[in-house]
Amino acid sequence: MITKVASDVGRIFLLVCLVFSVPPCSTTFRLTSPWGWRCINETCVKQENDGVRSLADLSTCKLTCGQDSTIWPSPTGFLKIAPQTVHFLLESLTLRGITAPTDQVKELVEKAFHIFRDNVGKNIPEGGGKATVMGPFHKQVTSHRVFVAVTVTGRVTRLSLETSEAYTLGITTRGDVTNATVLAGDFFGARHALETLSQLIEYDELAGVLQIVSTAAVVDAPVYKYRGILLDTSRNFFSVRAIERTLDAMAASKLNTLHWHITDTHSFPLYLESLPRMAFFGAYSPREIYRAADVRHLVEYGRVRGVRVLPEFPAPAHAGNGWQWAQKQGLGKLGVCLNQEPWQSYCVEPPCGQLNIINNNTYNILAQIYKELLDIFSPLDLFHFGGSKVNLNCWNTTEEIVAHLEKEGHGRDHESFYRLWGSFQKSALDLLTQANQGKQIPGILWTSQLTEKDRIESHLDPQQYIIQILTNRTDKMIKSLLTKGYRVIFSNQDAWNLGCGFGNLSPSGKSWCINYKGWQAVYDNSPNNISATLTGSSHRNLILGGEAVLWSHHVDDTTLDSKLWPRGAALAERLWTNPDTNWEAAETRFVHHRQRLVRRGIMAQRVQPEWCRQNEGHCYL
Repeated sequence: MITKVASDVGRIFLLVCLVFSVPPCSTTFRLTSPWGWRCINETCVKQENDGVRSLADLSTCKLTCGQDSTIWPSPTGFLKIAPQTVHFLLESLTLRGITAPTDQVKELVEKAFHIFRDNVGKNIPEGGGKATVMGPFHKQVTSHRVFVAVTVTGRVTRLSLETSEAYTLGITTRGDVTNATVLAGDFFGARHALETLSQLIEYDELAGVLQIVSTAAVVDAPVYKYRGILLDTSRNFFSVRAIERTLDAMAASKLNTLHWHITDTHSFPLYLESLPRMAFFGAYSPREIYRAADVRHLVEYGRVRGVRVLPEFPAPAHAGNGWQWAQKQGLGKLGVCLNQEPWQSYCVEPPCGQLNIINNNTYNILAQIYKELLDIFSPLDLFHFGGSKVNLNCWNTTEEIVAHLEKEGHGRDHESFYRLWGSFQKSALDLLTQANQGKQIPGILWTSQLTEKDRIESHLDPQQYIIQILTNRTDKMIKSLLTKGYRVIFSNQDAWNLGCGFGNLSPSGKSWCINYKGWQAVYDNSPNNISATLTGSSHRNLILGGEAVLWSHHVDDTTLDSKLWPRGAALAERLWTNPDTNWEAAETRFVHHRQRLVRRGIMAQRVQPEWCRQNEGHCYL
């Protein structure tokens, strides 16, 4: 009560200064708008500031108006936020203490706190950060302290599918001190709590200083274990800084997996110490290469932000440029159909290329690649094998593969090639396990001909593989996978392919990706509902989560942010919260979160005109 009275006195004092321009207002302050906002029925209503009514600026109103405040994604457990705020200066925000079972966990929390504090500082506009009035309000602000205490009970420092990521957050204010208390079972939950805390802090435009809600209680945990974004760096190269921004935005939205589709037929931008010719022949230029130091940096950059960096090394298809060198070195052809024309006969898009899976040297090279990937991405709890878009005609027109089948007594029918493909996949898993010192890592594969209902059980053990769904939500393969007990990750292209709508992905002119997926479609796409529709059950134990994919046909550094964000944040709430409501109930918070991303340096696409943001609920069709 004391805090509320003090805050109200300060605000009234400020309003008197603004309206009547009397001392002791700061002479540097200039009234910039006659408008303010009042919370009416959990909606911020714009009204004229006549100096009599107590109106807030827009950020303050959104922070204190509505059950979920400005938190994104919405918490899944108990949530209570007071409608009052207290003001403070950034330098008054300090880490009071960390209780953790190991020094490694403590060090991670310290790093996460510095990121949190930096994000809070980004709320302050250029030239802001100091109280702009004198007198009692100025004294109230400068004397207020905000302390953060973090307790982590578990020793986990790397994400896995068993990581809880749950947390509780409490905020209390007494007198001139606000205490924020975080309790989590693992570091990742504590990091998420700090992100939520940062979202309960806003910049007060009227006062010219930061503010935090005076009281709050949050109990939160994600619904889905796997919440990802795929970034393709083969079709177009992305700078390390661009990938850092992607990780920053993922952390702000509590997404936890960056699926890095590093290589493809187009290019091989990864420099491997043991196989330098791969990048030498496969990179677009010597400047467009990821070295081991870059990868390790991004893996750690993601970890302290709660994001695993998961490599995909696609095979046996999607293997082309970068594999040309082997024949001159006496290793035979490691890749077949490389850059072959007419491409329509040998691949889904140019350039073509698939691995020569009957050449023993192909497996020797894969073993080296897996060993180095395990080193630079260490440690891995998942590995993506790719496994999509195999073109049987490519193998069927390769003399040595056809001769091999004939020698083994097999024909050239489709099933013979699928058996060959299944044998390759088993060898690839064995090679990865050997490279990992005998410890098996769950493998992820895209849906493909090999995952069809009459074929999958002959080639893919459900205990060893997770299937990532790349088809439409109505595909009967989804039902087959779930009823057969396969764990799945949803990336159904009719909602979560963020590369669609910018022109044909296929040079043939036949486009399956013509429609843009707006944030509303992304938000409303529920894996549980899809499963229930197809199978009559939600299969919650088998659905690990989902992932939005961004194939980079029409994307590079200049457009990455706007293609991914804020639509990636819509995915984030669907996977963290799995709300029962549709996008309309989330729109106000979503638009505010987009503004938050922009403040943090993410060039997220605009969602609506500013007038709509300032006049909630008036822009529906």
